[in-house]
Amino acid sequence: MIYLSRSLKQLTFHIAILLVALPIAASAQQTDYDVELKRLKQAASTKLSDNVKEFNGYPNRPESDSPFDNSKKDQLLQDNVPLFISSNENFTEVYNYRWWMISKHFRKWTDPDDNKDYWVFTEFFGWPGHGSMSGAISCPAGHQFYDLRWFKDKTYLQSYIDFWMQGYGSKHDQRDGTNFHTYIKRPESHHFSSWMIDGAEAFLKIHPDNAWRDQLLPHLEKHQQVWDDKFTIHKEGAVTDGLYKVLDLYDGMEFTISATMPLIESGGPYEIYTTEDWKKYYLGWNTISDVSRMDWVNKYPQAFAHGYPQVFLARPSINSYYYGNLMSLGNLYALKAKDSGDKADKNQSKTYYDRAKEQQKKTLNTLWNEEDSFFYSFTAADNKYGVTDKASKVRESVGYSPWYFNMVPQGKNEYSAAWEMLGSDKGFNNTKGMSTAEIQHPLYNEQAYAWNGRGWPFQNSVVNKAYANYLRNYKKEATEEDKELLYSLMDKLVVMHGEEKNIGEFYIPSNGETFGGVKDYFHSTFPDMLISDLLGFKGSHKDEFSLEPLLPQDEWEYFYLGNINYHDHLIDIVWKKDWDKKESGNQSKLCIWVDGKLVSKTNELGDKLVVEL
Repeated sequence: MIYLSRSLKQLTFHIAILLVALPIAASAQQTDYDVELKRLKQAASTKLSDNVKEFNGYPNRPESDSPFDNSKKDQLLQDNVPLFISSNENFTEVYNYRWWMISKHFRKWTDPDDNKDYWVFTEFFGWPGHGSMSGAISCPAGHQFYDLRWFKDKTYLQSYIDFWMQGYGSKHDQRDGTNFHTYIKRPESHHFSSWMIDGAEAFLKIHPDNAWRDQLLPHLEKHQQVWDDKFTIHKEGAVTDGLYKVLDLYDGMEFTISATMPLIESGGPYEIYTTEDWKKYYLGWNTISDVSRMDWVNKYPQAFAHGYPQVFLARPSINSYYYGNLMSLGNLYALKAKDSGDKADKNQSKTYYDRAKEQQKKTLNTLWNEEDSFFYSFTAADNKYGVTDKASKVRESVGYSPWYFNMVPQGKNEYSAAWEMLGSDKGFNNTKGMSTAEIQHPLYNEQAYAWNGRGWPFQNSVVNKAYANYLRNYKKEATEEDKELLYSLMDKLVVMHGEEKNIGEFYIPSNGETFGGVKDYFHSTFPDMLISDLLGFKGSHKDEFSLEPLLPQDEWEYFYLGNINYHDHLIDIVWKKDWDKKESGNQSKLCIWVDGKLVSKTNELGDKLVVEL
């Protein structure tokens, strides 16, 4: 059964009667659609093979961590990834490149405790000192889960989730040493902030597995409990009491303006950070190394960890991540309760929903600034040194994180003003790409290895999904101008991949022609960004899915997205502007096939289709 909603007219209606009138079997019209599907599917498969062959030949690339050598990568991807091809060749090639890049990051690793083999996915190649014993790093795991959930063979991501939730990564503390810039001991799975529980639920929307879900749930709870125990601010009566805290570094963001400002304001051990001199001490890893060698830090051994100042912040990022985790725990226990009929499961679901609601309330009441219409970071009230419980009034792209998890209440229009800065030249819209801090801020700096303005694909992945969620779930109507902004953000990212495709750590938003840092770097999303955010394929715990593209009407002549393994069904989607060049008038059609059967058609690219399996 299919439902269709015309987004421009805000009209929803049942079209089962229309489907009866469709020639389902052997008419010429039906056959034409199927013929075109077959042609585009073959073209997408051929393009992927050709691209993989080209990518395998790239010189000067990091050595792969994967057991799948170049001769096996094409077959691995043909067997597992959703196929895609479009009239925009650059988008097509970047999509294929990103899957090829991911194929380099597979690693089979044997847990020395239980001698069990796990599939893990690396971020940096090799064995970085700040990584887990397996070489995997928790920082990008949320992004990795969202991309890898589209893999047909679910055992890879299930194994990776098991590694973090109940394997070695959950049981052993992160290794100490000069790479460990904090005094809070925690498991490898918590070395960096992440939203792995939310990511695990996102995976289960594509590949339902009730038995695995129920076995995993207690481990998901334990994972969240570590965040609760070690990273909750405790100071009764303080503004930030009860929120989550983190250091810049362990939010995956090294150095930020929101931490620099309170350092400059602080005395005591942090009086070395002045308006004139802060760049010497908190702007890149060389500055941290210099601080670690200063006699000054020996006076305050708890204020620095290997030269890194211990100024924790209640940031919009982590307080959104753990709202997302709590909501997912509520959702997963609700599903379990539906299956089991167990009152204890139902009560557990309610407990997590209530906690998520309280987390939402605290975040909105504290971090939202009505005057500036943005979510700000606050210094933690229980910091031992430095100014505490104070807002850092700088707009940073992490302020959009609440929309990633649909944390902002619907119908509250005052929050929408935050998005005006995304497309503003004073905000985050720079010539070559999105910045991580507002361009107009006096401390904006995109040249340093920091998040003071320099662009990072990790953050593009967060903001683009947040913006797509805002357009679909909060706006009454997404205009073509709205869609063009999302497309522009993605297009700039695509262009930056260059002629010889690459994804790196960072870019310079004002004039960067390409990425810097490690090549073929798995720290951000793209397949999920295209499938779920731009083209709008949304999974569900129900036996249904929705499709609501945000692709502007006039950008592409056609696209095919297919071979999607969803709830053990095969989904194919085709959009074409002109299905029959011999016919006059508008020939636009968006078509959906389930298991090879055409089940839905609409003339409007922006329509929302809900397909029940």
